[in-house]
Amino acid sequence: LGFSKANLQWVISAYALVFGGFLLLGGRAADLLGRRRMFLVAVVVFTVASLLAGLAWSETSLIAARALQGLGAAIITPAALSILSTTFTEGRERNIALGAWGAVGGFGAAAGVLLGGILTDALSWSWIFFVNVPVGVSAFILAPLLLKESRDAHVKRFDVPGAVFVTSGLSLFVYAITQAGQHGWLAGETLSFFAVSLVLLVGFVGWELRHPEPLMRFGILRTKTIAGANVAGFIMGTAMFAMFLMLTLYMQQVLGYSAMKTGVAYLAVAGTAIFTSAIAAQLVTRIGVKPVLVTGMIALTAGLVYFTQVSVGGSYLGDLLPGFLLIALGIGFAFVPISIAALAGVQAAEAGLASGLINTSQQIGGALGIAALSTIATSRTDHALAGGATQASALVTGFHGAFVAGVIIAALGIVASLALIRRDELVQSVDDLEPVLDLAA
Repeated sequence: LGFSKANLQWVISAYALVFGGFLLLGGRAADLLGRRRMFLVAVVVFTVASLLAGLAWSETSLIAARALQGLGAAIITPAALSILSTTFTEGRERNIALGAWGAVGGFGAAAGVLLGGILTDALSWSWIFFVNVPVGVSAFILAPLLLKESRDAHVKRFDVPGAVFVTSGLSLFVYAITQAGQHGWLAGETLSFFAVSLVLLVGFVGWELRHPEPLMRFGILRTKTIAGANVAGFIMGTAMFAMFLMLTLYMQQVLGYSAMKTGVAYLAVAGTAIFTSAIAAQLVTRIGVKPVLVTGMIALTAGLVYFTQVSVGGSYLGDLLPGFLLIALGIGFAFVPISIAALAGVQAAEAGLASGLINTSQQIGGALGIAALSTIATSRTDHALAGGATQASALVTGFHGAFVAGVIIAALGIVASLALIRRDELVQSVDDLEPVLDLAA
């Protein structure tokens, strides 16, 4: 399509901005307007957007389609998690369901990365979007047959001003983070966007505290375990998103991997995460959320420590596979308990809100991690090049710096998991909660 270097970033940024900005609204909209209904609407939006992206005829058309994809995904993700939360009883039943959710996510990641590489190499980039169309059509047909409708029957009106405040505030915050990664954290434009986003988010808090039927009830964060899950999710996103970006760049720019070979390399992570997620669901039921989560965060930290040793002449078996297996253990053992803790004791009427909140925490953390660690990697790479290092050696020096920063961030996740997750808030029976679901077959 003849993208300029400056505009190419918007293929990713347009999706990230809308996705991160609308997750909280998407989750709450599912609560208020119907979880199955919003899931179906979002599937249509995402499927149509994927078709338009594959058919894109210009830079603008592809960027717009990616933004529309972000909107669909921002509703699908919390709506699906809230459907799971309200379908399965809190405790063993929900834990197993969340383990399956994590396993399916691992399989999807494995299939997506591999299939994306194959389609790009064998056909064209358009097919990474076209492949979503039959999946979306199938989901739209099957969802009404398999899912029950549910919503919050108590709220009678939608908080439109609150929705405007939070979506614009979060979107601008994500945009400010992306600008920081490109133009510097202290650049005037970056600081301006951070300031405006802060004003909007403060305005959102003030409005919600006064509104009789707020979009977000902040009392949900008084539960220490829910707050802790969001902190852990934020930290995990900060470390993990950037780590995968750095590893992809290392494999392709230093080791010379093709897109398809990179996808095959990641099978060890995604495939193993399928099993670790299932194991984590069983362990949570037996020994509790906190020990499993702490183990997962330790494994993530250990994996990042291993990657601080990647080398210019590295091999898959020596430099990557052991770290991949540690990361896979960490993903399964952290993702499942974080999801369980994020929904702990949440009333059914606020399942979408809680789901949107944890996904927002992870996505904002991911955007921040990519920007911050990319800045570190670029700075160290430039310094090494100025000192006479080869391109490959300089890149590895930059990656080392990013991975060390990732280790520090992941270690904070261990501390947060130990300090904020409370066993007494996780054993609360769902029978003690107010029944506020309006169910329809």
